[in-house]
This record gives sequence, structure tokens and C-alpha cells, in this order.
Amino acid sequence: MNREFNSLLYALRADMAQPDFWWQGLVLILCLALAWGLDRVYRRRTQAPQGGVKRMLFPVTALVLVFVSRALLRGWHPVNLLSIALSLLASLAVIRAVFYALRMSFSSTTWLAGFERIFATLVWSVVAMHIVGLLDPLISVMEDVSFTVGKQHLNLWLLVQGLVTVVVSLLVAFWLGGLAESRLARASELDGNLRLVFSRLLKSLLVLVAVLISLPLVGIDLTTLSVFGGALGVGLGFGLQKVASNYVSGFIILLDRSIRIGNVIAVGADRGEVTRITTRYTVLRSLSGVEAIVPNEVLMGSVVQNESLTDRRVRVALPVQVAYDTDLEKAMALLVAATQGQPRVLADPAPMALVTAFADSGINLEIGFWIADPEAGSGGLKSEINLAIWRCFKAEGISIPFPQREVRLLNSVPTSSPSA
Repeated sequence: MNREFNSLLYALRADMAQPDFWWQGLVLILCLALAWGLDRVYRRRTQAPQGGVKRMLFPVTALVLVFVSRALLRGWHPVNLLSIALSLLASLAVIRAVFYALRMSFSSTTWLAGFERIFATLVWSVVAMHIVGLLDPLISVMEDVSFTVGKQHLNLWLLVQGLVTVVVSLLVAFWLGGLAESRLARASELDGNLRLVFSRLLKSLLVLVAVLISLPLVGIDLTTLSVFGGALGVGLGFGLQKVASNYVSGFIILLDRSIRIGNVIAVGADRGEVTRITTRYTVLRSLSGVEAIVPNEVLMGSVVQNESLTDRRVRVALPVQVAYDTDLEKAMALLVAATQGQPRVLADPAPMALVTAFADSGINLEIGFWIADPEAGSGGLKSEINLAIWRCFKAEGISIPFPQREVRLLNSVPTSSPSA
């Protein structure tokens, strides 16, 4: 194959001195322009072009046009330039198809979709340099750039090989991790947190194995990286201590299942429903829509109030004060009746009214009731029950006292009447 390309290159160099070469160049430019125009027209007329068609239309159309042009011009003059262009366009079409298939395989990996064009361009550039005969001289130049790390003699070409091998190994590892994640997602007998932990542990293990296998394949001794590993360990111990602590805490939270997605928790001043648990932080969404990002280290080192860990039922208490001359049995019955018409209030345990204290201005009562949906909040429910209590008390003539103060003047000097 290399001999055929070399002969094409030599023939192309010979053609460059002939006027026929410029006719080939003109035909090639016309074919590329026509393919580009068809691609633009398709994109404008199709609101949402399909991914595969969008990537393959230009190289395939240009490939067909160049192939037909070469067949028509072959009987008139040499077509070495068009033959090389056919090889370049065919490699471009194949590389785009391969990377599109890879992106479809890694549908959950968003970063690959963003870098798909960059990766495809780099691979095609290498293939193009190989086709035109520039790859071997470039490799020789990169091999001349050498240096020593410890006892290992390295050069730039060896590092590039190692980087490519690592990238390919990581793609394979991510693909295997995606397959394992899809299998775990279908395992309904496992808890959601356990599926998440196993998936992330498996991906981390596959990435580590990919790096450990790929580097020795290109001749890089892993013992030479011990210095960098030690420096990385020192950095983790000092500069990245908090980050490492959050990751360890995240795995512990996911494993012990003390906090799950959907739980309503309160930690410090933050309270809300757990919507996401990562290895670094946990997201709490409050009723106001504000999402609090709580580091996992805070959850491990603080007291967390979980309102739905083992039982989703939560007791809500409303304080009410009545005057001292109030019929308490009647007032407590009215408090219970005010809660019974609410659909969110549970019948079991039943609402209960209590006498809590004899205060300065009146008697403090409390109506306690249970709800089974703490994630919906209790502000609106409290307002409705308070309004129902106020209506019942007003209809029955029960007054809610307000603070009163009696002021007495002691040792006051009586005023004497003026003498006549």
C-alpha cells in the first residue's frame, strides 16, 4: 500500500510540471465546491438534519464527484491528483462514520459529543499525512526530541504514542462502563444508591486499568512515574484535602444509604428534597426552588435531620392561645375539627389537641397532626388550618387574647388642693 502511495506521489510531482496538473486541480476544486454547496442546501432546507447524514453528506458527495471526474478524465491525461484526493476523501468519510458510531455508543457521555469533531480532525490529519508521505519525516523529527526521566529514556514520539494509546484505552473503558451502567440500571432488585456506587466504582476501576495497561504497551515504564505519583500524593494530602474528603464522604453516604434521592433533609440552615447525590456534593431543592449544593463532608460531620429516612410521616404542630374564661374542652374539639377537613392530614395517627402552658395573657393550646408528604412543605397547610380555626372560634365566640398590661403606681404622693 505504501509503495502505491509513493508511486502516486512521485507521479504527482511529475504532473506538477505539466499543464494537465492544473486542470486536475480545477476539477477537484469544482467537485469540492459542488459537494459543499449541496451540503449547505441540505442543512438549510432540513430544520433538524440527522446526525449521520449531516456528517457524511459532504465527504460522500465529494468522493462520488471526484470518482466520476477521474473516470472521465483518465482517457485524456494523468489523474494522479484526483487519485490522492479520492484516498483523502474516503478516509475522511470512514473516520467520520467511525466517530459517529462511537458517539452513539457513548450516548450518556456528553464530553465525547463536544470533542467528536476535534478527535475526527486529528485522526484524519494523521491519515492524510500518511497518504501524502509526510508522516515518516514528522516521526523522525519527533524521535530526535528526546529526554530522560530517571532511568527511562523518552522521546516526543513515544509520548504521543502513549497519549494515543491511553485515549483509545479510555474510550474502551468508558464503553465497557456504559454497558455495565445500563445493565445495573435494569437491576431493579438493587437500591438506587447501590447501583450508583457500583457504576462509579466500576468506571474508576476501568479507567485505572486502562492507564496501567496502555502505558507499558508503548514502552513507558510505570516506575518512572513514581516521582510524579509522590508529588500527586502530597498535593492530595495538603492542597486537595477537602476535595478528597468530600469524595470519600460521598462514597460512604452512597454505601450506607442514610441519605437517598427523594429524602427531605435539613442540615444547618438548608432544608429541602435531595435531588442529586454525587461523589463530591449533594443537591437540596427547597420549596422556593433554590438548590443548595452541600459538600458531602458537611453531611458526614453534621447532624442531619432526615424527615423520610424510615417513615415519611411527619408531625406538624400549630400553637393557639385562648382566653382564661374559655371552655377548653370545646376549644380543643374545635381545633381537632379544623384539621379533619384537610386532605393532607392523616387520620392515623389522629390529630390531637394539647394544653401546653398557662401563659401571661391566656392559655396556650397546640394542635398536632401528621402528614405523609413532607416534600410538599407545610406552609400552605398551616395557613389553611389557621384560617379554619379562626372561623370556628369566631362562630363560637371564643376569643384569642392579645397581651395586656396593668400598670399600678405605688407610693404615689397625693396632690393637695390649693388653699382658698
